[in-house]
Amino acid sequence: MAKKKIVLAYSGGLDTSVILAWLKEKYDAEIIAFTADIGQKEELEGLEEKALATGASKVYIDDLREEFARDFIFPMFQAGALYEGQYLLGTSIARPLITKRMVEIARQEGADAIAHGATGKGNDQVRFELAAAALAPELEVIAPWRMDEFRERFPGRAEMIAYAEEHGIPVVATAEKPYSMDRNLLHISYESGVLEDPWFDASSEEMKDMYLLSVSPEDAPDEPEYVELEFEQGNCIAINGERLSPLGVMEKLNELGGKHGIGRVDMVENRFVGMKSRGVYETPGGTILFVAHRKMESLTMDREVMHLRDSLIPRYSELVYNGFWFAPERYALQALVTESQKNVTGTVRLKLYKGNVISAGVKSPVSLYNPDIATMEADPAQAYNQNDATGFIRLHALRLKIASGVEQQKK
Repeated sequence: MAKKKIVLAYSGGLDTSVILAWLKEKYDAEIIAFTADIGQKEELEGLEEKALATGASKVYIDDLREEFARDFIFPMFQAGALYEGQYLLGTSIARPLITKRMVEIARQEGADAIAHGATGKGNDQVRFELAAAALAPELEVIAPWRMDEFRERFPGRAEMIAYAEEHGIPVVATAEKPYSMDRNLLHISYESGVLEDPWFDASSEEMKDMYLLSVSPEDAPDEPEYVELEFEQGNCIAINGERLSPLGVMEKLNELGGKHGIGRVDMVENRFVGMKSRGVYETPGGTILFVAHRKMESLTMDREVMHLRDSLIPRYSELVYNGFWFAPERYALQALVTESQKNVTGTVRLKLYKGNVISAGVKSPVSLYNPDIATMEADPAQAYNQNDATGFIRLHALRLKIASGVEQQKK
């Protein structure tokens, strides 16, 4: 009988290192470690050697940054996705890509199962497993943190460190940070620990060193900086005249946004599993892109198309947040979004200053704004007859007058 093969989403931290060894021991299985490079930077250093030393038979570390920007971040930003009015979905949008690649590796390697280190209280378990169900329903999904025997074996960090030492797992046992973090090309999220108290000030001087992507707005340059973003069918294709790939766009905007203290968010959000949680986010480049894209749409998108798309933003955002990226309803919404973006083309100029993204001009070869019609001066084109508004208003007022009459009769 062939030995069981499991593809594990592996970060190299204490949790997934212990999970790797524990899975191998429990299932007498061959463990294939997979790490997606989606912009974690230095967190990737030494991962292959660590995974092999921990017991992995093979290690995949795949550079998915360009695919992440092109096929996940950009379509989501075309949709104007913003969860609960604040969160740009940086962690949420990464999970379907990671799962997609895990599934591909599992099929390539003839694996029986995939495994992840997400806890039973968070959103990530749902995102991983819904994506896997959509892409590879035949694969078993193993979630150790939801298994009683795993939690009994590892009730706390001390037990995990002891297990690592006992099994020769090369994990450096350092003092635990007073928060946890997750980093990728779009953002960094910080949660738990000291941040679990929503009254705790995450912008205080004592937390200054927590932030990795941006300076505090107080420490940003005293002079504003102008930046021009060029769009083609809803996607940014160039910055300050330099044509860039989606990855290049995100890297450049992260640099500019971080320099000017842009994109910090501190919020209490509603998790899909039913609880509220406090999260602090840095999304410098994404914040600039979000504002610029909206400005471009304001000039080029039809009013009713915009309002229809906007009415669907909460639904679209929930689908991403809750893990339904590969669901048919998300594909259907994306088709509408793609159609809405066909004329979102032109250039946006922004002013970056101490945490603010300020509009400084917008132009487009397919602009729907006509100054001759919109002018408050004489209308040279005579395209708008102000007398037409009389009947327009009278018709819209009719039902209000009728309703008012009914209310008067009641009295």
